[in-house]
Amino acid sequence: MSNYHEPAEELSQEARNFSRALNSLKEEIEAVDWYHQRVDLTEDESLRKIMAHNRDEEIEHACMTIEWLRRNMPGWDEELRNYLFTEGDITELEEGENNSTDSSAHSLGIGKIKK
Repeated sequence: MSNYHEPAEELSQEARNFSRALNSLKEEIEAVDWYHQRVDLTEDESLRKIMAHNRDEEIEHACMTIEWLRRNMPGWDEELRNYLFTEGDITELEEGENNSTDSSAHSLGIGKIKK
């Protein structure tokens, strides 16, 4: 079964690489979830430590893939800069608002227009 929703032979190599990265990211996130559930329920302390280590390795892999996407796929860099390593209500961070980074770089300083 193909991971492509469009004919693979018609997609550019770049689009195919994006698909590879996105599918890898989904797999890594799924593995984080599985390991975390095992850590939560495992009563054997030494096994819990191994499972936690494995979970953390999957987190590392997911982060590496996200960084590749940030560097290569349009949209990722801007959105990650808007939301990561910020404070306050995540839903209010669009377009750099209430961002812990220098929001003056993303704003004219006139505030958000609300309906």
